[in-house]
Parts: sequence; C-alpha cells; structure tokens
Amino acid sequence: MPNPIVNRSAPADGATVRVNIRSVMNAAKVRTVKRNGRDLMIVPSATLPDDVVMNGIKYPASEIEASFKTLERTPAPLGHPVVNGKFVSARDPEGINIGYVGAWNENVRREGGRVLLDKVIDVEVANRSEGGKAVLAAINAGGPVHTSTGLIAKLEAVNGAADHKHIAREMTFDHDAILLNEDGAATPDDGVGMLVNASGEAEDIPVINSSIEDDADRDMNWALESFARAVERKQKAPALERMKTAIMEALGLAEREPSLNRKEDDMAVSEEQFNALSAEVKTLSEGFDKIGDTVAEAVANAVKPLTDNLAEIQANQKAKDDAELAELVNTIVKANILEEAAAKELTLNAARALAKKAKPGKAAGLNGAPSLGNADGDEFAGIDLNAGMEDK
Repeated sequence: MPNPIVNRSAPADGATVRVNIRSVMNAAKVRTVKRNGRDLMIVPSATLPDDVVMNGIKYPASEIEASFKTLERTPAPLGHPVVNGKFVSARDPEGINIGYVGAWNENVRREGGRVLLDKVIDVEVANRSEGGKAVLAAINAGGPVHTSTGLIAKLEAVNGAADHKHIAREMTFDHDAILLNEDGAATPDDGVGMLVNASGEAEDIPVINSSIEDDADRDMNWALESFARAVERKQKAPALERMKTAIMEALGLAEREPSLNRKEDDMAVSEEQFNALSAEVKTLSEGFDKIGDTVAEAVANAVKPLTDNLAEIQANQKAKDDAELAELVNTIVKANILEEAAAKELTLNAARALAKKAKPGKAAGLNGAPSLGNADGDEFAGIDLNAGMEDK
C-alpha cells in the first residue's frame, strides 16, 4: 500500500503530528560493559536542543523540560517502524517485530541545552538479525551513525514570529531510532502515522521529518572537547610534579634530614605562612595556560619569604648548637676525659652525654664510714669538741 499524500500546506492550529528528528550518535565514545551476565554496547547520543526551530516549528526549552523523561527506556529500533505504509509506534507489537535489534534508550538527561541519552545494545540479541549485525558493524567502523527521535506533539499557531509559525506543545517521546543508509529530510515529507485517540480508535496523523542542522558542529565540539581534556591531562601531571619538586627543594626537604636537636616550635610553619603558600599555589594552578619551564621559578619566587624565614631559623639554631658544643668540649678536655682533638669530633648529643661524667662527685667518709656531716660533705658539722671537757 503506497503512502497516502499529506497536504504540504502548514499544519492547522492544534493539529497532532508525529515528528522524526534526525541526529548523530557519538560512535567515537562507544564502550562495552557486562550487565546481568550479558555483553552490552553503549553509545552516547543527543537530540533536540533547547528552543531549536525546524521546519517552521519551535521546540521551547520549557516544553522539552516537561517531556524529555518520556524518552527513558524507550525502544531504539532500526529505522522508524512502518506497517502497511504507515508509521507506527516502536512499542506496537508489529513495530517491534519489524525494527527491534536488541537496543533501547536510557540515562536520558538534559545538559548544556540539549537532551543527551545512551543507546544500549545487547550484542547477543543484535547478532540474531541481519539488521542488528549491520548496526554493530556500523558502530565498530567508527563512522557517523545517525539517529532519529520519534515524538508526538500538538502544534500551536504563532503570529508575527520571523523564524517559526508553530510551537510544539504536549510532547511525548515514542522512540529514538538508529538509521543506516537513510536520508534525513530537512523539509516536511509525505507520510502518515497512526495514533490511538481518546475513543480508542486509530487515526492518521501527518509526519514531519526534521534534521538538526548543527550535527557537524556538535561532532566537532565533541572531538575538540575530548582533545582538550587529553591535552590537559598530559600537561597537568608533569606540571604538578615539577611544582611539588620545586616546593620540596625550596623548603629544604628533598635532600636534607631534619636535625635531632631542632626545636619543634622553631621548625613549625605558622598558619599565616601556610595560607600564603596555599594562595600562591592556587594562583599558579589557575594559570596553567603558562605551564612550562617557568613553573619551578615561579614557585620558588612564591615561597621565597618562607624559605628565607626557615633559613634564618636554621642559622640561629646552628649558632646555638655550635656554642653549646664548644662549651661541652672544653669541659670534657679539662676533666681529662678526652684529648681536645678527639673531643672536637663529638656530635652535640655525644658531647652532652660525656660531659655529665666530668662533673665532680661527693667525697667519701673516712675508712669508708658514712659521712656524719650534712649533705654538703662537711663531716664535722654539728659536733661540739668541748662538750666532753665541760662534763669533766
């Protein structure tokens, strides 16, 4: 049965129409997953930008927002199902038999002013039919694979608008088909769809085939975005490593172990200094457009006040340690524990331990008897030698 001819004049106000909107899948980002033990191929897709005008019909963002979720879990048939020369719903039993290749639509969302979704294809089911095999082959080939979103809408007439004569209202998405070797039309085409009205009776409705004209621009944007992200990842990793190395070297942490004698309060970095360093690092991270050999120099300049402060602290501490060590060496030599040359080779901790042995001890009592004196070592303290004379 040939397609009935549809009046090519503009649709009447309030008319219900079936609209097929052609777009392109992003086959370059195809991925495979395992779900419920089955191999699935997932291909990103997009359709219906906000406020797009096609064939004199405007699709407002508000109407898209109110209806786009009806596309979730809808069939993704191969082509728009046609029975007896009429377009039918992809959920119609005969429509399923004609176009089903194991694919459906999910993860439907609105981002960046357009409707995004994923085509999910059950690989095993797709391989059961010639159409399904053709779909898998086209996707694996990496070339452009077109899609066409089928929806039902009511048209509202508009007067005085320069670029459109109708506004699409009360939209309901039926499917998002996969197209192979089909030409999309940018103008209304002959065709009739079927719709069940409120009385349960099938009625013929006009079909409008449209094509989103920015397919090429969108594909280019996808490619440029992917390239930009790849370049950013490659540049950012070595830049962060260089920044880390520069900070570590500037703080003296790359090759030098901290002194055992350094006081913790002397080495602590104040909160103000830390915040200043963080602010400088943040500024550097925001300026990645100038990444290169100047990063290390920029970081060194940014932390210079901090490193100068640390250098002063270290110099002061070293001076204190050197003075203490010289005093301890002098004590050890005077006590005849070590000769001067050997004593000067001692570390500060070793000199501290050895100097303790140079302190004079307490004198022992005569004949080994305990001292009768006080704690200061005077053994005759508290003894009155005249006490016996008075008794006589």
